[in-house]
Amino acid sequence: MIKVDKVSKYFQKRDGTDFAALSNVEFPIRDGEFLSILGPSGCGKTTLLKIIEGLVKPSEGAILINDQPVKGPGPDRAMVFQTFVLLPWADVIGNIAFGLELRGVGRKAAREVASTQLEKVGLTGFEHHYPHELSGGMQQRVGLARALAVNPEILLMDEPFGALDAQTRQLMQEDLLNIWQEEQKTVVFVTHSMDEAVYLSDRVVIMDTHPGRVEEIVDVPMPRPRDPDVRRTPEFSELTSHMWDKLRDILKRDQATAAAEAAKKGA
Repeated sequence: MIKVDKVSKYFQKRDGTDFAALSNVEFPIRDGEFLSILGPSGCGKTTLLKIIEGLVKPSEGAILINDQPVKGPGPDRAMVFQTFVLLPWADVIGNIAFGLELRGVGRKAAREVASTQLEKVGLTGFEHHYPHELSGGMQQRVGLARALAVNPEILLMDEPFGALDAQTRQLMQEDLLNIWQEEQKTVVFVTHSMDEAVYLSDRVVIMDTHPGRVEEIVDVPMPRPRDPDVRRTPEFSELTSHMWDKLRDILKRDQATAAAEAAKKGA
């Protein structure tokens, strides 16, 4: 289990004062759970994900995985970014095998694993294509396959479908759920989309801003496996409406605060 334990993160501004990106963030993530983090820009979603990955150190608090504090990146975690971050000089199979080869797995064995993951993400036949020959959705499938190839216990996903068109995004959501159902990884998924969060998740952490903190944790009680038609149900609409109400209140408050500060500076 992952425990986000009273995590705060401060960054120093140009004037030397501290800016609080996160403040006292605390919640558990259960083994095998699909948990999404939802919130406006500036609420610290990506910062929190990087702290869980071990790429960024918290200013206060800790991330505990099976009661052990995270001190840096580890083989139990893999991250999928919004930008595809593929090696332009490597073909698809080489990109998927790259993480394994970095960990010391031999080229032949790494490519055998990569071929299996290639099939799972629906890219059989594209083994020797290069990134510039692939659509955005196909490139993101390669990124997902590369993360899965190293067999992490925890998959961290930072708005992985944010740059895709609406149709491709929905197909990728369905494919991700199918893979998750089979792999049973623990997934922490950052998104701006209420629809995406409800469709994918067991629970959704709604983040407030300035500083980033937990506003509410929402259970998504709809059964698994989750059919795409669940989006048409009243329960789905109620959950997305509830989340929008929360986010709208946060956004309106932020707008009012910004307007008041601008008026004060202009006075």
